[in-house]
Amino acid sequence: MTQRIFDTKTRTLQDFTPLREGHVSIYLCGATPQSAPHIGHLRSGVAFDIVRRWFAVKGMDVAFARNVTDIDDKILNKAAEHGRPWWEWVSTYEREFTRAYNTLGVLPPSVEPRATGHVTQMVEYMQRLMDRGFAYASDGSVYFDVDAWVAADGSDYGSLSGNRPEDMARSETGAGKRGPPDFALWKAVKPGEPSWPTPWGDGRPGWHLECSAMSTWYLGERFDIHGGGLDLQFPHHENEQAQSHAAGDGFAQFWMHNHWVTMAGEKMSKSLGNVLSIDNMLESVRPVELRYYLGSAHYRSVLEYSPEALQEAAAGYRRIEDFVHRAGSPEPSTWTAAFEQALNDDFSVPKALAEIHNTVRAGNSALASGDAEQASALAAQVRAMAAVLGVDPVAWDNAGGNAGGDTDRTLEALDTLVQAELQRRTEARAAKNWAVADEVRDRLAAAGIEVTDTADGPTWQIKE
Repeated sequence: MTQRIFDTKTRTLQDFTPLREGHVSIYLCGATPQSAPHIGHLRSGVAFDIVRRWFAVKGMDVAFARNVTDIDDKILNKAAEHGRPWWEWVSTYEREFTRAYNTLGVLPPSVEPRATGHVTQMVEYMQRLMDRGFAYASDGSVYFDVDAWVAADGSDYGSLSGNRPEDMARSETGAGKRGPPDFALWKAVKPGEPSWPTPWGDGRPGWHLECSAMSTWYLGERFDIHGGGLDLQFPHHENEQAQSHAAGDGFAQFWMHNHWVTMAGEKMSKSLGNVLSIDNMLESVRPVELRYYLGSAHYRSVLEYSPEALQEAAAGYRRIEDFVHRAGSPEPSTWTAAFEQALNDDFSVPKALAEIHNTVRAGNSALASGDAEQASALAAQVRAMAAVLGVDPVAWDNAGGNAGGDTDRTLEALDTLVQAELQRRTEARAAKNWAVADEVRDRLAAAGIEVTDTADGPTWQIKE
């Protein structure tokens, strides 16, 4: 089956053929660690983790670069507000992002470049742009000349966001700019700010330049996919593309953008005050359940947050988990044709999840009819499909990743109490004291605890 991807630039679904057979190169705009991550940040990480996993299980060698913007106006301002060194501030929250990625089972990138570590590449990139007539220095800053590029290339600037060049003038300050739409490749040093030397003066990187320099340094002047959140489409990705093409690089062949997490219809952001941190979320659900939720909608669709939606997603995951465990947790086999068709269709996770749950229902029917062999075969398929989405219950069990802070401690305490009751029931049944055995069962049922007798002894779960 042919892999199809919705390319943001052309606004069309296109067949995907990698530039190099058997190899897929992906660059994802990652974190700007100014404060603790929220679920809006992690949605992008989960969405592109699924993309990466799907290519990998189909036998592709995936080079996955996810950058860290570790120097930025917001980082400098936040650090100054709190009286902390900027490098300490950004390092603290970079670790928070890494912890959040790891907690939700997002695979580490092949490389995680930082802006401050690639000034040499940025200087070289600016020199290339100057040599081609598309950049100029002014008072220690370096700017991209939008008018020069538009005159040379015609329609390229604006092709990604769909905006007309004349409508895209930005309010970015700079006394030495030749034209309102010009944007900073390099910002001249300011008192009290960190700086690095360049031939045009000391300063620090511009936001857009860093990604062009780092993506092409690691993935080559042409690579397969550039990803990121929808809010980066303009000006960040539009400017990335412009400066990269102006420098002579082919740059990204496909552009993929994930939509936002919203709450009450508004994009989740720190400025709106509707931030939901990962740690707060893990007080009510396990990490795997939060991952399931963040990956459950199509990556190009809005994910509207509500506590009810989160709990509904958690219940959906537990149905998968329960079936796999009751079927004996067999080794994963392979996915179904419908599952493959769903992911080949622009990574349609909702359709893929529907196929997983269809298979779970068939497996539960097999268990109910006593066909353990069929149930096991179906559970093996479920595990294979769930693994592609990063939610294989057995893998999470083996990694100890189902623990979730206070939720985990509560479950441990509950398990201790329930196991004591189950032991009492087992002893009563052995003594043929059916009245006591029934009393224990009824009390647990009234408390919402469902008991299942297996060859290895009774097990329990909270009834949905």
